[in-house]
Amino acid sequence: MVTLVVAEQRDGVLNRASLEAIVAAQAMGGDVKVVVPGAPGAAVAAELAAADVTEVIALEHAALGAYTADGFVQALAALIAAESPAHVVFTHTYQTRDYAPKLAARLDRSIATDCIGVKSAGGGQLFVRPMFQGKINADVALEGPAPHLVTFQIGAFRVDALKKGGAAAPSRTVAAAVDPSAIRQKPEAPFREAKQAVDLSQAERIVSVGRGIKGEEHIALAKQLADALGAELAASRPICDAGWLPMERQVGSSGQTVAPKLYLALGISGAIQHVVGMKGARTIVAINKDPEAPIFEIADYGIAGDLFEIIPAMMAALK
Repeated sequence: MVTLVVAEQRDGVLNRASLEAIVAAQAMGGDVKVVVPGAPGAAVAAELAAADVTEVIALEHAALGAYTADGFVQALAALIAAESPAHVVFTHTYQTRDYAPKLAARLDRSIATDCIGVKSAGGGQLFVRPMFQGKINADVALEGPAPHLVTFQIGAFRVDALKKGGAAAPSRTVAAAVDPSAIRQKPEAPFREAKQAVDLSQAERIVSVGRGIKGEEHIALAKQLADALGAELAASRPICDAGWLPMERQVGSSGQTVAPKLYLALGISGAIQHVVGMKGARTIVAINKDPEAPIFEIADYGIAGDLFEIIPAMMAALK
């Protein structure tokens, strides 16, 4: 069985979540191949080749230099037909959400999106998918002929679980089958809401604030702690809805999904809408004055107390 992982890169920088997709593919068993649409560059190819994979394929064409759904679907449909994998695995980024369903329709194959796990059952695979905003998880069996397409939620698998190869995996370049005249989209620079826009999914440390911060004037205190930790500042939805922090820093089901090494939750109760966006963090530290707050159920370390006393003490210790 061969699983084909579609990695994502931009301007020669690999999206860290692509390594998580490789971890998911490795958990499925069998051989793993990785394809990178566009010219990946030596650094991206080397990073992928360090994993325990059969080979790395650079899928190149001038029309793939900038992302378009039509271009990616054409190129990947042709490559998948040539490689005949059992599964095609993606990480569930905004880009993947744009073109993967169309690719599945073009191939006339089943797709399961936003999965968080995989199980072996009856000689096949079951994909674990959250339902009803994460209130329950469903085991999904994909029917019909191979290949089956699967996207995995960012943070569902940890990069530190990546199996490395004893030597660099072989790489090859494939000329993509793309008809530029069939591309209907005109690529532009990626949209950014503001100059300070941040991709929290790439952050290794995050300090996140909730309603327990009480007022906008106290955001500065959380920012000081984030700076002391070398972390990004994030928030739950009520903070962003109030305009205390920009929407680009929201974590949760209606914001970004993150999987940092450290997630420090300040005054966050732990509503399911927020938890689904950060439960993939390696270490979760929660500070909340309510000892019964749901956030403590998933926290690795919890402090039940006044964050306005605890944060200054933490910063003093860090200094």
